[in-house]
Amino acid sequence: MNILSMLWKNLWGGNRTMLFPARPKVSQGYRGLVKFDPALCTGCAICKFRCTARAIEFKAAKGEFTWSYDPGQCTFCGRCIEGCKSHAIHQEDATPPIYLQIGELKNSYTVARKTTVKAAAPQPAAAPPVSPQSPNPATGGTQ
Repeated sequence: MNILSMLWKNLWGGNRTMLFPARPKVSQGYRGLVKFDPALCTGCAICKFRCTARAIEFKAAKGEFTWSYDPGQCTFCGRCIEGCKSHAIHQEDATPPIYLQIGELKNSYTVARKTTVKAAAPQPAAAPPVSPQSPNPATGGTQ
């Protein structure tokens, strides 16, 4: 293509971008902001370890933990969602809102640790008491 014809098309072709704050339509399969449900979280912190952008922070204390997410650092890859066994985090289908200050969309939750009740080990079944008059199964008679 001739450079002059390309320049002509670019100069007189009209707008090719949207004016702020208009947004393009979201395509199917879009991965947006990470949302957290503290009621489902077990506090395993797998999401923090899977987040390569370090957008998720997890600080554990004795009876509680703090989970925070900064969308300004997030690459929206979805690895944290794939690793969450309790489905406590998911991604929205809508684009993130416009923000002007660093950390404006950062969310932080302090959640009490769930107490896990350990199941008691099954007790062996007690042998039935042997009465002196009961027949002996090995000999076929009484003891």
